[in-house]
Formats: sequence, structure tokens, C-alpha cells
Amino acid sequence: MNTDNNKPTLTPALTWLMAIGAGVVVANNYYNQPLLGKIAAEFKVTEAKASLIAMLTQIGYATGLLLIIPLGDMLRRKKLILFDFIFIVIALLAAGWARSINMLMVASFFIGLTSVVPQLFVPLAAQLAKPEESGKAIGTVMSGLLVGVLTSRTISGFVGEHFGWRSIFFIAAGLMVLLWIALYIKLPDLRPQFKGTYGSLMRSVVYLAKTEPALRLAAARGMLGFASFSAFWTTLVFLLEGPPFFKGADVSGAFGIIGAGGAIAASVVGRLSDKMKRSLIITATLIMMVAAWGMFGVYGYYFAGLIIGVILLDLGLQAMHIVNQTIIFALHPEARNRLNTVYMVCYFIGGAMGTWLGGICWQSWGWMGVSALGGALVICALLLQVVFGREE
Repeated sequence: MNTDNNKPTLTPALTWLMAIGAGVVVANNYYNQPLLGKIAAEFKVTEAKASLIAMLTQIGYATGLLLIIPLGDMLRRKKLILFDFIFIVIALLAAGWARSINMLMVASFFIGLTSVVPQLFVPLAAQLAKPEESGKAIGTVMSGLLVGVLTSRTISGFVGEHFGWRSIFFIAAGLMVLLWIALYIKLPDLRPQFKGTYGSLMRSVVYLAKTEPALRLAAARGMLGFASFSAFWTTLVFLLEGPPFFKGADVSGAFGIIGAGGAIAASVVGRLSDKMKRSLIITATLIMMVAAWGMFGVYGYYFAGLIIGVILLDLGLQAMHIVNQTIIFALHPEARNRLNTVYMVCYFIGGAMGTWLGGICWQSWGWMGVSALGGALVICALLLQVVFGREE
């Protein structure tokens, strides 16, 4: 078993490999969002039905987090990661070859199910880092992940507009092969610390959820925050396709670049969380997200309003997410993957919920309905923080 004296060192090169790898893999979950309008048109379905593709991807991701990520405490992580990549490639190719909306939905679920590797990188970075630099390491890897989340929309929007929506899935499959090679060469092979069965492993996940109030609070904040985030990004493409914008997938995807600036800025919070009172940081980020939805509601039919809102929403969510993970990883260092499982399953259940509710609100009440939904979700998170999170 690895000890503090012989475990591999978290070098800058390894940190950036995991950061880049996290971004490239997690992007698989979001390529479909700027393309939903084109997919709906090709398969002749409503926008609300097309939005189920994004929802199923997030449900698949939550399922993978629940079933696969705990194995990071039980199996050799390098072997688990490399094996998982085979199935990521298969799922991406299936999406690119889909000949019906139902086939694409199934492929999208499996893209989400298999693209959970970034959530093995984050606790690995925390494990390899010095204790006083854990927040910094998490922030760096999370920055890569979050840039991947946001720039994926820009890339897929451009590719979809000029080469067709299927092309991005074939490109992504090729990137997975290249990343597999880099990880095979550079990723350290750590021995697991958990010695029980898979059943006992999963029971311990439930036990952690029941006995750690800080974990439950972080999970609730993350779930509500990511629900609002997903409601925005799922419906943005529909907003921009209509009046007064009349823009295509490339423009809606370009908003990802704006959000990526917020994600990069959020990495600074990883360093601050090692030094400042975390409850204050979280409260400030939630207020920022409330302000973002106010901007969307009042000025959402102007590019300037959308741009300011995107910066506030993405910076707020990503900063809160980094602090949440810094808090939970400190609870039980030997169970970081299982703690992350509880947190991230709730996070992406929130994402799926926000995508589904966002599609319904758009179909029934338009952009103002989506803005009311997003604002209400974040206000609920802020109230939870004010009541239960002041001592963090």
C-alpha cells in the first residue's frame, strides 16, 4: 500500500495532464447542447423532446458516478480509467452513427455513463497533493474540467454549423484515443485502500451520506446550483434561434468562451479556500448566481445582458463547486472517491432536473419561465446556506 513516503508526487506536468484530460472527457457530455435545434430538425421532433438528449446524458453521468466512481477506492485507478475509455469511444461512435432520435438518446445515456473519468482525476489530485495545497490542486484540475464543459459548446456549435452535428462525435472519439495513450504513459498506478467487496463499498457510500451533514449540505447546494446552470444552457440555443437574435448553433456555442473566462477565474477560489472562511465564499458565489438570473430575466433579449449573466452564473457556480469539493475531501481522505460519488450524483441529478424543467418552462412560458425557474433554484440554495452553512 502506498504511504505518504512513497506515493507519487503531484508534479505540474501531471496536474496539467489531469486538468486537460478532465476537460476533454467531460466535454463529451455537452457537445449535444448547442446542436439540439439541428437534431430536432433532422429527426422532426419538438425542441422539448430534443432536450431529452441532454437530460439523458446527465442521467447517464449521474448513474456512472454512482456505479463507477466508488470503484476508485477499491480498484487500481489507472486500470479502471483506461478500461473505461474503451466504452467512451464506443458510445461516441454510436451517437455519430445514430439513425433515429431513440438511438441517439440511448447513445447519449452511455456517453454520460462512461464519461465520468474526470471525477476520478479530482480526488486523485487531492490525494497526491500536499495537504496545504489540496485546494490549489483541486482548483487546477477543476479549471480544466470547467473549461471543457464550456468550450465544448463553442466547438460543437462551430463544427455542427459547418460540418453537421454528427461530426463532433467522431472527432471526440479520436481525441479519446489520443488521451488514452497519454494517460497510459504518464498516469501513476496507485494501490487502492479499500479492501472489502463491491457491496460493502456501496453500503459505505450510503453510510457517508447519512452520517456527514457537511456532505449533504454541499450536495444540496451543488444540485440546486447545477440545476439552474443546466436550465440556462439547455434553453439558450432555443432563445438565440428566435427573435430578436435569429442566430445558429455557432453563436450559442460561442457563449461557452465567455463562460470559460469565469471558469478560469474560479480556479483562484481553490487557493482562497485554503486560507479564507469557506461559508463566506459560498454565500458570495450564490448571491452572484442570483444576480445572474436577475440579469437574464430583465435583459435576456439583449446580447449584453446575456454576456454579463453568463459570466456571473459560470463564475458563481464553478467557484462554489470547487469550495464544495474542498470541504468534502477533507472529511475522510481515505474515502475521497465515495464522498465525491455522493456529491456528484446529487450534482448531476440536479443537472438532469434543470434540463428537464428548463425544457418544460421554455415550451410553456418562454424565456421568462426559464429565468423564473433558474432564479428560484438558486434562491433555494442560498436559503439553505444561510440556515445551515454558516459554520463551514
